[in-house]
Amino acid sequence: MMMDGKAAEEAAILATAQRMCAAARTAPKACGVDHLAAAILTGAELLQVAAEMERLSGELGYGFFLRDAQNLRASSALVLLGMRCGPRGLGTGCGYCGFPNCQACVAQGGLCAYDPMDLGIAIGSAVSIAADARLDNRVLFSAGRAALELGLLGEGVRDVVGIPLAAAGKNPYFDRKSAR
Repeated sequence: MMMDGKAAEEAAILATAQRMCAAARTAPKACGVDHLAAAILTGAELLQVAAEMERLSGELGYGFFLRDAQNLRASSALVLLGMRCGPRGLGTGCGYCGFPNCQACVAQGGLCAYDPMDLGIAIGSAVSIAADARLDNRVLFSAGRAALELGLLGEGVRDVVGIPLAAAGKNPYFDRKSAR
């Protein structure tokens, strides 16, 4: 059997994306409460996110969304990681959310501080897998924001980031010019 190099690269990207989702899932979570949502996009779904990024660029006035959409179009896969939000039930002993207790946080539509912390740890675990596989990758707020607008991770998911993956002769996420 002979496998073309491009086919081997695409297979490695998908396998790595799957391992990234597993690493994010098994990353430590505060109080052992798992609110993680994850998905892998390729093909038309990936392009749908790129198009939404372009649309949001104009709506929000963020030029970097256009740059990031071009980077996404040069990618083979997009790993999405997000968090469903909910308090850990630590009550008055915590207050990291800025409210006196979890009930006040929920009543005011606040965000439990542990959800973004857990998401950050999951992101670190996921990108370490991509780095170990020597794949080009970048954590993109813009791709996550577009995925959130499209509802790709479902109801209740509030924070989302996207991690595009590529195997290119030149990293498409490197020499990025700042655009606002």
